[in-house]
Amino acid sequence: MAATHEVTNQVPPLEGHDTSADPALREGVEREGAGWALPEISALGRLAGTAEAQELGRLAERHSPVLHTHDRYGRRVDEVVYDPSYHQLMRTAVEHGLHAAPWGDDRPGAHVARAAKFAVWNVDAGHGCPISMTYAVVPALRESPQLAATFEPLLTTRTYDPVLRDPATKGGLIAGMSMTEKQGGSDVRANTTTATPQADGTHRLVGHKWFTSAPMSDFFLTLAQAPGGLSCFLVPRVLPGGEPNAMRLMRLKDKLGNRSNASSEIEYDDAVGWLVGEEGRGVRTIVEMVNMTRLDCVIGSGTAMRNALVRATHHARHRSAFGRSLLEQPLMRNVLADLAVESEAATTVMTRLAGATDRAVRGDEGEAALRRLGLAVTKYLVCKRAPMAVGEALECLGGNGYIEDFDLARLYREAPLLSIWEGSGNVAALDALRAMAREPHTVEAYFAEVEQAAGVDSRYDDALGRLKKELSSPDDLELRARRVVEQLALVLQGSLLLRHAPTAVADAFCASRLDRDWGHAFGTLPPGLDLDAVLARAMPA
Repeated sequence: MAATHEVTNQVPPLEGHDTSADPALREGVEREGAGWALPEISALGRLAGTAEAQELGRLAERHSPVLHTHDRYGRRVDEVVYDPSYHQLMRTAVEHGLHAAPWGDDRPGAHVARAAKFAVWNVDAGHGCPISMTYAVVPALRESPQLAATFEPLLTTRTYDPVLRDPATKGGLIAGMSMTEKQGGSDVRANTTTATPQADGTHRLVGHKWFTSAPMSDFFLTLAQAPGGLSCFLVPRVLPGGEPNAMRLMRLKDKLGNRSNASSEIEYDDAVGWLVGEEGRGVRTIVEMVNMTRLDCVIGSGTAMRNALVRATHHARHRSAFGRSLLEQPLMRNVLADLAVESEAATTVMTRLAGATDRAVRGDEGEAALRRLGLAVTKYLVCKRAPMAVGEALECLGGNGYIEDFDLARLYREAPLLSIWEGSGNVAALDALRAMAREPHTVEAYFAEVEQAAGVDSRYDDALGRLKKELSSPDDLELRARRVVEQLALVLQGSLLLRHAPTAVADAFCASRLDRDWGHAFGTLPPGLDLDAVLARAMPA
């Protein structure tokens, strides 16, 4: 009988690799002052590359959270049950300080180290949402020193304690956000949830929230209309003393991706909350929180591109067609090198913005100004590019890429999310224009940064000139917002690559993204570039 099931020319699993072995990431960490953390980052990268960690990510996504509104006796419980894999992922993330730990670390570069670890622990995006929100709430809490004194020490511990009980009795806390409503979406000022002051200094909240992720978190920052206007409140799941707060879980969202994360609709039914910051200044209170979550959007999208690229290059190295490996074939090399340039540009700007965040937290006003505009434009472009890059990487695997047995299908479903979270494309673009109009020092900081690469490459100088011309005319600026913001982001990436990346990478970026000798799809880099050098930095270790 013929052997019909002999398996040949299939690619071995990508396991046992170090996800931190990305030269652009490691060089950026060193450059931004967190070289001291590289051993920790490497240890987490090696863990993320194990077969066991990769399987935890698959299980958490495959076994979606389940909502239980009532127990078997009919009592209201409002609990979400997760697969054990989810809790293991959360525990690892917290133990390695991916959540709020940097806020309790005085070492320069602590936020850069955290950004890098968030990037390399890339086995599942869904559990990254509560990790990111926990990181982001601390600056908002500091608007109310008494609340910060109570909760910040528990947020910054490296103890994961998923049981719902009085926060003061727990070893560590996870925080969430509850902002958007069905009638408003990004327009949070249209929120209708009300907050009525009480004699004891608390407020009672009534309203319906359209998206509240990770509803088993210990507390949520939420926006509601107080007598003095839209305000920010801390709403715990469990009240001091152990009584559940009146926060009802109505349903879980049936999402395209990010399925391990339980995104829910909730109702506040006279829920108890504490005012955070000044009454009527809720949006101002959460501005710094938005900066933190936007940074994580950039990290997540850059990570998705790198993760997809590594899988595509691994496949091309081991798969043969027409008598030679895919990696040896010129057109495939063009595709992979193009993806590698996109990935390196995203990683390089991410580490720069993480460094700006670290220095801004420590009081550097110039870095804070650069971060304000740089994050807005980078969040727009990098998060827009991720779905296209992941889709191209998926195609490198052919039919296997479209099958759920392989990781690219999961990555592809995940890729659009971060372009929506914290402001979809139009919101991010318009926010960048708003920053330039209202905070002109952000424009000064931006150009102080990008002018450092002037004179290095004529193609870059031409792109910088076109950008200045685009900004010189106020006519139809809102109509041109995406065009302008894209150019701002590309010039920032080009500046960083020219100063810090190998010549081959910077040359490919300038030829394609800045000089526009490029097509509408990946794999259209012009001839004459050193693709070998570009690809050498893209291979999984």
